[in-house]
Amino acid sequence: MEISTTPSTTAVDDARLAEILENPGFGQHFTDHMFTVEWTPDAGWHDARIEPYGPLTLDPATAVLHYAQETFEGMKAYRHGDGSIWSFRPEENAARMVRSSHRLALPVLPAEDFVQAVDALVAVDQRWVPDATSSEKSLYLRPFMFGSEAFLGVRPSQHVTFMVIASPAGAYFKGGVKPISLWLTEEYTRAGRGGMGAAKTGGNYASSLVAQQEATQHGCDQVVFLDGQEGRYVEELGGMNMYFVYADGHIVTPATGTILEGITRASIIELAGKMGHQVEERKFSIDEWRDGITSGEITEIFACGTAAVITPVGELKWDGGSVPTPEGGGDLWRRIRQQLVDVQFGRAEDTFGWMHRIV
Repeated sequence: MEISTTPSTTAVDDARLAEILENPGFGQHFTDHMFTVEWTPDAGWHDARIEPYGPLTLDPATAVLHYAQETFEGMKAYRHGDGSIWSFRPEENAARMVRSSHRLALPVLPAEDFVQAVDALVAVDQRWVPDATSSEKSLYLRPFMFGSEAFLGVRPSQHVTFMVIASPAGAYFKGGVKPISLWLTEEYTRAGRGGMGAAKTGGNYASSLVAQQEATQHGCDQVVFLDGQEGRYVEELGGMNMYFVYADGHIVTPATGTILEGITRASIIELAGKMGHQVEERKFSIDEWRDGITSGEITEIFACGTAAVITPVGELKWDGGSVPTPEGGGDLWRRIRQQLVDVQFGRAEDTFGWMHRIV
């Protein structure tokens, strides 16, 4: 793409930026610029630009506001010890957006253009990438695409906008990683056969919010969804994939199809395999969870996502029952997490070729 750049005249000053990067939180502060490119059937992708970050002006009839034709991605940029800046497997995020776009009847943004757009924004706003000495701080990147045509007919939008914004992010767990408690929702399902479960689209997250409220009301950190067909098989959490570690060292993770295939999920499968652990991707029932904990066969459970990387799982609760935290005391989650984070921040050799240099 040919990308034009209009520098911001109201960029955050260095003193204020230092304050932000000291305690960035998550999704609270945004960089000085944003990337935009637009699509129409006649012109294709055109008018790629980086311009000052600011509000959008949308017609009240804009398609996405009525029919939720939208996809997005979540990824990070990391500053290494030598000052260089890298992203983690961006081509996989690009490929997933292609799959999501097909499901949402959106035009496909070529993978190389996706990566170029992300790289261009990070290069312009590189001072927003936290210092390498900061504990797990990074620049969170949010590419997204939406139907931007002003039209109320139920059909794919004939004007589409792709954008990238960025926000500095602190360590997900303040005070150290601790096991999260889970609530098993028996009323709500996240996705069904032939639905949008495998697409990274806002509607999937919107449908999870009421179940997450249910979990919070019962004192739990996250919600667990079962399959929509039989209500027996574990799928994923509100925004994280799951792993079950057995006493003999093998690992089971729920099969894909109606769940979102996370980039972290795929990376863990590769890392675990390199460490000598067989990983099975298959249906995993809630009964197998309960029986495995009772017998001691399941020694460890953990979940993963872009923001948290990996977190151990503790007690599972539902209306009228619970399954306790595994007593195996395994630390495989910790070893995998450390290896993954060390690669991302340049502290360990990238033997998989996962890291992509931006600056």
